Amino acid sequence: MARLLLPLPFAAAAAASASSLHLAASRLRLPAVSVARRECLFGGRVVGGVVRAPASLAKRGLCAFAEAGGSAGTVVGQEEAMEWVKKDRRRLLHVVYRVGDLDKTIKFYTECLGMKLLRKRDIPEERYTNAFLGYGPEDSHFVVELTYNYGVESYDIGTAFGHFGIAVEDVAKTVELIKAKGGTVTREPGPVKGGKSVIAFIEDPDGYKFELIERGPTPEPLCQVMLRVGDLDRAINFYEKAFGMELLRKRDNPEYKYTIVMMGYGPEDKNAVLELTYNYGVKEYDKGNAYAQIAISTDDVYKTAEAIRVNGGKITREPGPLPGINTKITACTDPDGWKTVFVDNIDFLKELEE
Repeated sequence: MARLLLPLPFAAAAAASASSLHLAASRLRLPAVSVARRECLFGGRVVGGVVRAPASLAKRGLCAFAEAGGSAGTVVGQEEAMEWVKKDRRRLLHVVYRVGDLDKTIKFYTECLGMKLLRKRDIPEERYTNAFLGYGPEDSHFVVELTYNYGVESYDIGTAFGHFGIAVEDVAKTVELIKAKGGTVTREPGPVKGGKSVIAFIEDPDGYKFELIERGPTPEPLCQVMLRVGDLDRAINFYEKAFGMELLRKRDNPEYKYTIVMMGYGPEDKNAVLELTYNYGVKEYDKGNAYAQIAISTDDVYKTAEAIRVNGGKITREPGPLPGINTKITACTDPDGWKTVFVDNIDFLKELEE
């Protein structure tokens, strides 16, 4: 996946697609079969090299056919799309964003936040470098993918991106370590507004905020990505139906005029989740050009794209194989314009073996 990163503003977006889906074969137990030999989109069948629509859809005129291999062109109903999305095997893989000094950021994350540098990839012909950091292997943990574009020293984070969340056993101790290493603490340890959880906020060298959350041992320390949205009900509906996420928790804070929800593919204490924040009366935000996207795994990028379409999402990259790599991906934006890339499970597992 050496040629995925494009010049700004699309640089990190394509890179995320390339590096996505580090799911171990032993965990997934996925059969190594092609799309053409699997069931067609949403339960159809392959006849004479053509994927036929399932009878339930064909009778209602909701699905005609698609070429073998799952090419675009199928239209499905929302109910059928939702049924499949719920069965799809998904998890948050990594979050992609741009930094101005890669070595400085790696040093901060490893020394102050306790992350490990998992791998580093330099693509001189495309003038960018990626670094993957986290608290465990990419095949089982949510990680960060840092993108450094040659010669670009700073970015605009904007007002839409919120923060990343890291679970630690002792917030006060972690804050003292960060201070000792010269890190910036923007909120001292203490209870969250309107709650009891002990938190603190820090900033990395590029100005990205990290919320330190005090909790017991967890298999997923990098636990949250917070994004702001202009219509919370619309966002919840989209992530439930199009992405298959669960609404894990909702908390309204009228005193401080905001509401948050936690969306994800499993309990907060064991999985990375998406935290959506709605500030009363604020409908739009500036996204800047620093934060890029989240990558999510899927069993089928074609079905995923159709599910996103019928639920109001915008496909920004049609599903299909990446040139020269053959890993199938699709990319989209949600109703607020946040980007997400989905990557085929089997294809990426094959790529890891190469």
